[in-house]
Amino acid sequence: MAATVVCRAVGVVTPLVLIPVMLRELGPDLYGLWAAVGTVTAMAAFADLGLGNGLMTKLAPCYATGDTARARRYVSSAYLLLTAIAGLILLCLWSTSPLVPWAGLLGAGVTVGAAAEPFVLACLTAFVVNVPLSLVVRVQFAYQQVAQSNLWQALGGLMTVPLVLLAVHADLPPVGVVTASVAGPVLTNLLTSCWVYGRALPELRPRLRAADRAGARELLALGGLFLLLTVVMSVATNADALVIAHVLQMRDVTDFAVAARLFAQLGVLISLVNVPLWSANGDALARGELNWVRRTNRRMTIVSAGTGVTVGAGLVLAGGPLLETWAGIRPAGGVWLLAGLAGWWTLLAAMSPCFMVQNAAGVVRPQLWGWTLYLTVSIPLKWYAADRYGVAAVPVTGTLVYLLTVVPGALYGYRVACRTHVAQAKEPHR
Repeated sequence: MAATVVCRAVGVVTPLVLIPVMLRELGPDLYGLWAAVGTVTAMAAFADLGLGNGLMTKLAPCYATGDTARARRYVSSAYLLLTAIAGLILLCLWSTSPLVPWAGLLGAGVTVGAAAEPFVLACLTAFVVNVPLSLVVRVQFAYQQVAQSNLWQALGGLMTVPLVLLAVHADLPPVGVVTASVAGPVLTNLLTSCWVYGRALPELRPRLRAADRAGARELLALGGLFLLLTVVMSVATNADALVIAHVLQMRDVTDFAVAARLFAQLGVLISLVNVPLWSANGDALARGELNWVRRTNRRMTIVSAGTGVTVGAGLVLAGGPLLETWAGIRPAGGVWLLAGLAGWWTLLAAMSPCFMVQNAAGVVRPQLWGWTLYLTVSIPLKWYAADRYGVAAVPVTGTLVYLLTVVPGALYGYRVACRTHVAQAKEPHR
């Protein structure tokens, strides 16, 4: 976790440097369009069918027991499935894109509507290509190589800066600058895969002959639940920019997106600290160390929530002048927009350790019900709140709805995960 914090501190530099560069190069309207396209891309996180999450859950017990053959079967099956899926998605995307009214879907006006399709194709193509490549991160986390993984990702994030600056220096059109901004993760995971399967974990190198139907079925069964959860979460957490684009103006999307990007660095840091608990909990549960799981969950909940409150309060107090100096904007929502974003990320931070226990145990349904209820309730309320009170009401509304829907489901799911493990642990003694 200490290595994660250090490496992420390096990675945070990338968006902080790129936002003013992209704003200056694209302008407020095109930047707002890019932010809206990024929302669509984030919503497509379900493209891996939940196989990445399922793979990490399945690999943790393999690591605990040293079952390399079984792990290689899971890894090879996951790569085979996702490579085929990515190819099919790209074929459908490029063949049907001219028929899709991207400008209308993104709420783009006449001045930027022509750039909608090129922006979408650039961002979605990079995302889909990265789907199978990103499996290497799941493998590293499952095999307790968290520090190495985050170091690669941090270096890859920094790689994006010279790519964008080179595109700007070459005076490329806006779509060229956007393409450069999304190429970094693809190159990073490609290089990481070469290192992991070439040197660090050659015994897990994907092989076509190692993939089998049984492994694929196991991954698809567990991944299907993670898929549903990912779809609901992606839509629920990334709909804000689209709601604002349709109810308000593109400049409001820019205000929200820039402020949200600042707070997102806090969220990403907390997530990176907690995600390793997924595989660590799986390892501990496989060894029967339930007390360690409970103790670690309590400690990390306190640490995560405390970090969210402390840093969030600092950003609320200093965020206005910081955004004006850093990106040259003064968000219309003011302190209420910043307070809503701080509350949102603090709640996500507090519940993150609890979700890691459930993911490790394969307990997905309580999370799914909580997020489904959140999606159903939050979208119409955010739409109404944005129309009546402005952009600041969107994160405030989301925070309140999350507290009433997702949090109860998370607490119930945590108890189910611990209770299920106790029952399984007692079963061999009967």
